[in-house]
Amino acid sequence: MDTNTILYIVGGVVLGLILGYIIAKALEKGKASKLISDAESESKSILKQAKADAEALKKDKILQAKEKFIELKAEHEKVILSRDKKMAEAEKRIRDKESQISNELSKAKKSNQSLEDKIKDYDFRLEFLEKKKDEIEKAHKSQIKQLEVISQLSAEEAKEQLVESLKEEAKTDAMAFVQDRIEEAKMTAQQEAKKIIINTIQRIGTEEAIDNCVSVFNIESDDVKGRIIGREGRNIRAIEAATGVEIIVDDTPEAIILSCFDSVRREIARLSLHKLVTDGRIHPARIEEVVKKTTKQIEQEIIEVGKRTVIDLGIHGLHPELIKMVGRMKYRSSYGQNLLQHSREVAKLCGVMAAELGLNPKLAKRAGLLHDIGKVPSSETDVETPHAILGMQWAEKHGEKPEVCNAIGAHHDEIEMTTLLSPIIQVCDAISGARPGARRQVLDSYIQRLKDLEDVAFGFTGVKKAYAIQAGRELRVIVESEKVSDEKAASLSFEISQKIQTDMTYPGQVKVTVIRETRAVNIAK
Repeated sequence: MDTNTILYIVGGVVLGLILGYIIAKALEKGKASKLISDAESESKSILKQAKADAEALKKDKILQAKEKFIELKAEHEKVILSRDKKMAEAEKRIRDKESQISNELSKAKKSNQSLEDKIKDYDFRLEFLEKKKDEIEKAHKSQIKQLEVISQLSAEEAKEQLVESLKEEAKTDAMAFVQDRIEEAKMTAQQEAKKIIINTIQRIGTEEAIDNCVSVFNIESDDVKGRIIGREGRNIRAIEAATGVEIIVDDTPEAIILSCFDSVRREIARLSLHKLVTDGRIHPARIEEVVKKTTKQIEQEIIEVGKRTVIDLGIHGLHPELIKMVGRMKYRSSYGQNLLQHSREVAKLCGVMAAELGLNPKLAKRAGLLHDIGKVPSSETDVETPHAILGMQWAEKHGEKPEVCNAIGAHHDEIEMTTLLSPIIQVCDAISGARPGARRQVLDSYIQRLKDLEDVAFGFTGVKKAYAIQAGRELRVIVESEKVSDEKAASLSFEISQKIQTDMTYPGQVKVTVIRETRAVNIAK
């Protein structure tokens, strides 16, 4: 195919494309003109319909507006009518008020006129009374002058005589009245005091238990007695030396008697025996070890008893040393009466009585519980001080209040009572001790004699321990081997016996036994 042919073909194609484009444009223009004419006719119809709808809407809105106007007009007319009605009522009330005010004004005018007339009348009467008063004073003065001339006394002198006579009469009447009131007060006070004391005693009822000097230690069989006695009696001697308690082993079946006036020692011996018998190992070294442990246990128990006591009585803030002293009272007796039970009872009595008298019951309980702490001395030197003064000194030392300290020191009249609490403590102490069967005088004097017997031994140098046993018929003295020799021990026994014979009064004989022991202890490791 040559070049010309290709050119003819390309030219024909281009010409066909141009013709097709022209024909397409002509057809598109025809369609557009038709669309425009259709759109114009449709818009004319829409405008026509819109005008018709607008006319209908306009008519509807006009009708609604007319109806609304009619409604508003009717409501406005109602409001205007109600306002007119209210205004008419207000005008009527105003007219009524005006007529009422005019009536009241006329009445007020009449009242003012009447008041003015009365004031004038009162002024006239007051002037008349003033004239009469002047006339009466002149007549009174003239009468006084005439009386002075007749009695030959001036008015002042007559007044003084009258006053003196009235004074004497009033004084006599006043003294008679005061005396009657005093007698009545005395009778009433005695009745009230009896009433308070009786009510207090009736409200506090406790059982009384007399402490004994003997405890019975029960054993399972009589074979145990031999083990407690030991070979040649060394075990029983070791127990007596360690505890200071006399152990009586007799024919009483299944029982051993522990005798000692000191209940603490007796309790230590009882618990130690119980531990030894339970353990089964009974020999001198074991006995000393058990006694030491039991002593510490009793000291701990004393503290626990003191704590329980103060908690039961509702006493707070007590010093630990005072709590310990309260616990030690469990193992002391006063005339055979347990000291702790006695102090608890006195505390309760004091609390009730103080409450009845309007005083502080907690402070009264505190003083009642501590009033006899001087009876549990911590050292031998404290025995020489009266227990009331000693208890007061301890209370002061441990920060108790002055009222409590004075009540403790004055409950046996060693010092002067300075507070109302002191006589209450004294009375309650007497009430507790005066109960039938509460105390036993003979037992207390017996215990005091045993204590005095031990104190005689402690007065010599080198004495470590001293125990009064056999109901006071024997004094067993344990001395320090470093300070007392064998020769000195014999002379010490003689000197103590001579001292007892010279200074003490006692029935029968007192045997003085001085024990000196030397030990050598080594430990194999």
